[in-house]
Amino acid sequence: MRFAIAGGTGRVGAHVVAVAEERGHEVVVLTRRTGVDVRSGTGIAEAIEAAHAVIDVLSISTQSAHASTAFFTETTRALLAAERAAGVPHHVALSIVGIDRASSYGYYTGKIAQERLVESGDVPWTILRATQFHEFSGQIYAAAKAGPLHLAPRMRTQPIAAREVAERLVDLAEAGPAGRVPDLAGPREESLVDMVRTYARATGHRGWIPSLPLPGAAGRAMREGALLPGRDAQLGKQTFAEWIAALRA
Repeated sequence: MRFAIAGGTGRVGAHVVAVAEERGHEVVVLTRRTGVDVRSGTGIAEAIEAAHAVIDVLSISTQSAHASTAFFTETTRALLAAERAAGVPHHVALSIVGIDRASSYGYYTGKIAQERLVESGDVPWTILRATQFHEFSGQIYAAAKAGPLHLAPRMRTQPIAAREVAERLVDLAEAGPAGRVPDLAGPREESLVDMVRTYARATGHRGWIPSLPLPGAAGRAMREGALLPGRDAQLGKQTFAEWIAALRA
């Protein structure tokens, strides 16, 4: 099969490319390096010609609801329009567990807009919601800082290996449109504070990392477990501790 992957150079997208190629699929990555601007739509039509599915794992680094909504609205509309014109039979989108329960967090506003566009579009679709990746600990360690001091936000999470998310996305692309499928989460709940501190120690940091509550309704929702999966979620295998052990190896 031929898969076009939007965001194929990103944290999960690189795994999607690797998994698809390992299974013998033809893969095209939608990136500016290959002449494709997913936000403007430039080059998409040519890149997705004869594709059996487009897998959208695009992301943007922002906490702004306006910026997130603009990004996911523009990219999703451009992809769906090109897919409709090219006759692509399947659009697969990756989303996040619990975004409707913490919708006041800016980034999630854009993901909700993305889901609605996919669901209301003409292209047959599949949406997979996954929990945060194990790599989220490193992202927060790098981003949550006050001067030289690293911070650890309080949040209940059930992190999943990015590789396992990629495997599930390729499974879904192979199987055909399925609508909203069961959520995907890691095998056990973790504290983001502990994850950030563990990641820091594993990468050589020995300083104090204080915890802090994120403000507002979204911060409260995250502390109370709004982003945890429900009982019907499918669970991955690799624990955060196992991921850290592999990181240290």
